[in-house]
Amino acid sequence: MSAGCAPLPTITAKVASPEPEKPGGTQVPAQPRLADRGKSAHRKRSWEVNMATAWGLRWGLSRTGTLLLAPPAHCARRALHKQEHAKQASSYIPLDRLSISYCRSSGPGGQNVNKVNSKAEVRFHLASADWIEEPVRQKIALTHKNKINKAGELVLTSESSRHQFRNLAECLQKIRDMIAKASQVPKEPSTEDARLQRLRIEKMNRERLRQKRLNSALKTSRRMTMD
Repeated sequence: MSAGCAPLPTITAKVASPEPEKPGGTQVPAQPRLADRGKSAHRKRSWEVNMATAWGLRWGLSRTGTLLLAPPAHCARRALHKQEHAKQASSYIPLDRLSISYCRSSGPGGQNVNKVNSKAEVRFHLASADWIEEPVRQKIALTHKNKINKAGELVLTSESSRHQFRNLAECLQKIRDMIAKASQVPKEPSTEDARLQRLRIEKMNRERLRQKRLNSALKTSRRMTMD
C-alpha cells in the first residue's frame, strides 16, 4: 500500500440470528416486534378512516345529484334497472326554483340540535314547476295532497341527520322519488292475468257471502234458544 492512499473501510456483514428451535427440532417463526405491530395497526386505522371518508363524500354527492364518478354496478340487472329508472324521471332539479330553509331539529345530535339549524325544509310551487311534466304534476298533486299547503306549495322536510347537507340531500331525493313514481306507466294486464284476477274476486265474494250466511244462522239460533 502506498503512503499517500487512505486505508479502505472495513465492511461488516450483519448476519441474522437463527430462529429458535422447538424441543422437537422444528424452528419457531420470529414474532414481529411491538413497534411493527403498532405501525401496522395505525396503517389499518388510517386506511379505514380514508375509506369511510371517501364513501361518505360519494354518498353526499350522489344524494344531491352531483356525483362525480358513478358507483360501480355490482350486477348487470341492477345497472339496467338504474338506467330504466333514469329514463322514466330526470334527476335534474333546479335549485334556484326551490325555496330552501333550515330550522331547529328534533332528531339525533344531543346538544347540537339546540344550537344548530340542521332541519332542512324544501318547498316549491307545484303548479308552476315547468321542469316537471304536466301529467306527473297532476299525479303528484293527487297522491301527495297532504304535503301541499294552501298556497299550492309542495313542502318537504328532513331531520334524519344532524347535518344540513344530508338533510337537504334527503329532501331532494324525496322529490326525485315522487317524480319517478308518478312517471311510471301502469302495465296493462295480460288476458291470463285478468282472468286470474276475476277468479280471485269471484272466490272472495263467494267466501264473503258464505260467512254472512253462517253469521245469520248463528244469530237466528241464539234467538230461538232465548225464546
